[in-house]
Amino acid sequence: MIRRLEEADAAAVSELIRNTIRISNAKDYPAELMDALIGTETPEHILERASWTHFYVAEEQGKIIGCGAIGPYWGRTDESSLFTIFVSPEYQGKGIGRAIMETLEGDEFFLRAKRIEIPASITGVPFYLKMGYHYKQGISKPDQEHLIRMEKNR
Repeated sequence: MIRRLEEADAAAVSELIRNTIRISNAKDYPAELMDALIGTETPEHILERASWTHFYVAEEQGKIIGCGAIGPYWGRTDESSLFTIFVSPEYQGKGIGRAIMETLEGDEFFLRAKRIEIPASITGVPFYLKMGYHYKQGISKPDQEHLIRMEKNR
């Protein structure tokens, strides 16, 4: 089941993200960078992001197993951005990520946009390519924020 984030979900979402970074993203990034990122993914940070995005969680038997958010791209109404897309490592490869993406792509922020951007981790790039996103301006190398900018035009 995928539903909108509730305030009471913030701690579980924070732990999901932190655990996924430790397990899934660690192979693509230096440990000190992952430790710094883990330090920022607090419940308060989740709620702050949810205050200006539509933030969704995937749940199975009452346990949060994935999340994702969509919001305006720098306040624009014709462009949107996807954020905070994570699936618990034990559920990866089982269609949860695809279901989250389908939910995000059915959201009003997606439907009103001509262009959708994803600040993707190196780890997430193969998945986003399968979902029809491409490298922004053809750049496939991480930027100064260690992210690969991807996009989809509608």
